[in-house]
Amino acid sequence: MATQFSASVSMQTTCLATTRISFEKPALISNSGRTNLSFNLRRSIPTRRLSVSCAAKQETVDKVSEIVKKQLSLANDQKVTAATKFAELGADSLDTVEIVMGLEEEFNIQMAEEKAQKITTVEQAAELIEELMQEKK
Repeated sequence: MATQFSASVSMQTTCLATTRISFEKPALISNSGRTNLSFNLRRSIPTRRLSVSCAAKQETVDKVSEIVKKQLSLANDQKVTAATKFAELGADSLDTVEIVMGLEEEFNIQMAEEKAQKITTVEQAAELIEELMQEKK
């Protein structure tokens, strides 16, 4: 009679590589009552995931952050980063439209309505602005 157990363990390392180790533990029990355990460890090839934090220039992100603060009447000491979502700052859809209008005025650009509606973070706004500015050149 043989009983087989399986388990899978995933570990996340700091370099964003996932290592999966699969444990296979067949347990064989013979008639004499002795147990024979064997372990097979297999390490899969680690997968590397790239994540780009922000493709926009820092100065564009900073400018967008300042405009967002101004449009939402936020305190100067309130932190607004590239990852900040407008909704986290209390912005509703009308506030978002006003932010977009402020950005268009500041950067002298025109955002298509369908693209402007998809903007939810400072980073997305900064990336779209840089994309539109590149198209103007």
